[in-house]
Amino acid sequence: MSTESNTKTIQGRTGLWELVIGLEIHAQVASNSKLFSGAAVGFGAGPNEQVSLVDAGFPGMLPVLNKYCVEQAVRTGLGLKAQINAHSRFDRKNYFYPDLPQGYQISQLFFPIVGEGEVLIDLSDGSQKTVRIERLHLEQDAGKSIHDLDPNATYVDLNRAGTALMEIVSKPDIRSAEEAVAYFKKIRTILVYLGTSDGDMEKGNMRADVNVSVCKAGAYERFRETGDFKQLGTRCEIKNVNSFRFMQQAIEYEARRQIEIIEDGGKIDQETRLFDSVKVETRSLRSKEEAHDYRYFPDPDLLPLELELAWIEDIKKSLPELPDDKRQRLVNQYGLSVYDATVLITEQARADYFEAAASGRDAKLVANWVTNELLARLTKDGLEIDQSPLPPAHIAGLVELIEINVISSKIAKTVFEHMWDGKGTITPAEIVEKHGLRQVTDTGAIEKAVDDIIAANPDKAAEVATKPQAIGWFVGQVMKATGGKANPAAVNEILKAKLGL
Repeated sequence: MSTESNTKTIQGRTGLWELVIGLEIHAQVASNSKLFSGAAVGFGAGPNEQVSLVDAGFPGMLPVLNKYCVEQAVRTGLGLKAQINAHSRFDRKNYFYPDLPQGYQISQLFFPIVGEGEVLIDLSDGSQKTVRIERLHLEQDAGKSIHDLDPNATYVDLNRAGTALMEIVSKPDIRSAEEAVAYFKKIRTILVYLGTSDGDMEKGNMRADVNVSVCKAGAYERFRETGDFKQLGTRCEIKNVNSFRFMQQAIEYEARRQIEIIEDGGKIDQETRLFDSVKVETRSLRSKEEAHDYRYFPDPDLLPLELELAWIEDIKKSLPELPDDKRQRLVNQYGLSVYDATVLITEQARADYFEAAASGRDAKLVANWVTNELLARLTKDGLEIDQSPLPPAHIAGLVELIEINVISSKIAKTVFEHMWDGKGTITPAEIVEKHGLRQVTDTGAIEKAVDDIIAANPDKAAEVATKPQAIGWFVGQVMKATGGKANPAAVNEILKAKLGL
């Protein structure tokens, strides 16, 4: 059986199958305090140091809604081109777990704060696809159960309890592992641009539940035509995936698992599964609950949430330039390719770095240096672009030296190596002077090198008349003779004249 991350159909023993995926993304709201209490939010505090009486579920403690968290949810909804619901309501989702001291989670089931929206995702073949969003709702996070501190006991840390989460639920529009990862990345990028979540997956601040099902080829199209979910297969939910790579692996494994079960005459049980990143497989956690299992009802301690339209409009006016708009502007303003602009807008800091370096310079050349040499070196050293030892001014200075023919593009790579080794303490111009890297533009010196090489290789010189591409050998020899410092354009021009091309 073959599966690939970007295919919408999978070849099984009995024919073609289609993959259908929906994502429920949980993003921690960027806020200094929790959703219903004044307790601090932050990573690194000692166990149970950031817990109020509300978070701990003490009797008689009443929740008070954090207005800023509501604003962040509205801002996110607007960034996702979604409907903002002026009327929404909080519900109690009842279940027992040791790290949920209230015995219920305050969430939104029936009336979410944000309705339908859409996101444009970018795929590896250069194409784009719109993924529809069903809803975004606010809810409180649970605490954390820790099982590995004691062989006979479970420890509970309530620091996360009550932290505000936005759950962003997609429609079942995602058709491959590649699309799922692209969607997850795009949502993260948008939230970071908006400043509504830091998107830090390592700390658990952004994670996704991945719903995967398979159906016979053609069934998905019938589902889209009719809206009948019976056309689709039984879905399984893979909980708490917090890595792009793990998401792709989990989806590919789960699709193969389901197809093999069905083709062997079995049936898929609707259940919640976990992804084991060591064994690269999913395993059963529990049977999937339905809404009625949680006995949802309106939270009696919280009034329905009514938003003023003028307040929503004010938030809309304060939105920053979003990724898709920024990409189009970079293409229009700087003449970049869509590909380069897409690479740059993936991280806001990356786009800001580029624009700072491109001011007054050849923007395409700057983009090449940022997206190739700089990003490759940062990745190798495990650094983000806002941790770069090289300021934008140094990339701009390097490009300027190329523009004014002080150095060639080849020499520029050597200069860049010195820049990186110096950790930004010395400018490109200073490096060129210190190491004698200024390119040779003296045509007399270049002519002498050309004459010497032609004289020493008359047979090769004669060969150029019938085989013009052989001039490349001479170019290489001249560059070697001048230590790579000769101006390549001048070398080519003089060689062509001397060899009669």
